[in-house]
Amino acid sequence: MTTERAIDPAAFHDFEHDGWQRAAEHYARTFGTLTAQATEPILDAVAITPGTRLLDVASGPGYVAAAAAQCGAIVVGVDFSSEMVEDARRRYPQLTFEEGDAEALAFDGGRFDAVVMSFGLLHLARPDAAIHEAYRVLAPGGRYAFTVWATPDKAIGFGTVLRAMETHGTTNVGLPDGPPFFRFSDPAESARALTAAGFSAVAVRTLPLVWRLPSADALFDAALHGGVRTSAALRAQTPQGLAAIRAAVLSDLRAYADGDGVAVPMPVVLGSGVKP
Repeated sequence: MTTERAIDPAAFHDFEHDGWQRAAEHYARTFGTLTAQATEPILDAVAITPGTRLLDVASGPGYVAAAAAQCGAIVVGVDFSSEMVEDARRRYPQLTFEEGDAEALAFDGGRFDAVVMSFGLLHLARPDAAIHEAYRVLAPGGRYAFTVWATPDKAIGFGTVLRAMETHGTTNVGLPDGPPFFRFSDPAESARALTAAGFSAVAVRTLPLVWRLPSADALFDAALHGGVRTSAALRAQTPQGLAAIRAAVLSDLRAYADGDGVAVPMPVVLGSGVKP
């Protein structure tokens, strides 16, 4: 069983929050082009129907919330980044987006029929607390689903950047310690966490997503600007180290050339469960 390392939750929370305040303006054109592909599967996992009361936690630009609303769901989106909340409100002014903490949701128990978290668990100091909070705010029979990236040997975009950083730079750049980024990439660990929170009918499956980008440089740009932990580690490299990392990424991604661009495997783990 994987356990979380001892960390300073407040320091890691602040680091992630500040990172998303910065990355919000870049997300839609970088990772947003990929994460949007998981929208339909995650909504299918919680059996969205007209009238479903859905909470989208770590709602980001609002893609999942908007798709749920198009299905007739009654939607609230929550994100801890005010920049992300404002971006979602600009995109979907007819929907409700609020600032909030996934680890301490400001909603009464039993309020929602479905809760989703698309790639949010990776950015929390206490992800298990967030899973328990999702359970708390669900009505009996309500459904929860989350997505996370597969391990870097399978999620090639991450693996290529991390390998280049280890070879040509350094991963020891003084970032606040956080939970293992790929903890929930292990289907058994995802299932264990859902079961521990009280969910039944637990299911974990892999989505074979592919990240299609106009160039290998676009992937490196996404890694540099569109996230938090990897982006911060890249920005902390020396200019020479960063140039070498970029060159290695571009070289490795030649194997994934697709016409004028690249098609990079980025599988996703989707976990779900039902509140009895």
